[in-house]
Amino acid sequence: MQKITLLPDNFDLVLRPNMSLSRRGFFWLMGFVIGVSLIVGGYFWSLGAWPVFGFFGLEVILLYGAFRLNYRAGKRYETLSMADRKLIFAQVSALGAARQWEFDPYWVRIKLERFGKDGEDVGALILTSHGKYVSVGAFLAPEERETLAASLQATLTGWRNDLLPNPASA
Repeated sequence: MQKITLLPDNFDLVLRPNMSLSRRGFFWLMGFVIGVSLIVGGYFWSLGAWPVFGFFGLEVILLYGAFRLNYRAGKRYETLSMADRKLIFAQVSALGAARQWEFDPYWVRIKLERFGKDGEDVGALILTSHGKYVSVGAFLAPEERETLAASLQATLTGWRNDLLPNPASA
């Protein structure tokens, strides 16, 4: 069973994609690929198959380009915050363009889509209210989306219960 941590009433949560390869690791990997390409390409060149050397160079360039695109996409992030009695969700693209949605915490609903046999696979996490809906944390792992949905649901439920009058105290 997963541990669910309640978010505070005034929280500011930043969601970022997982970037498992550090900058230093990237340089080591590219150095290794370039080294292997030079050695193996040089061997083929010495055998007279010089076009193979060019394909190794093309492979290095394409691998470098793919990693650069991945790192640029990794600059995007999303924020969830509760302030001034509003749940505010913002998406910031890799290029810095931002979009923002504001939800009344009392009316917002959290839907965690499930699919697969017996609904064991986790899909999108969606915030919806009054015809507005937005997918949250599409870049998160399914387990992370599930934990975020449970934590956010528990926080909103607690927030709503605090707003309702308590008949025992009257």
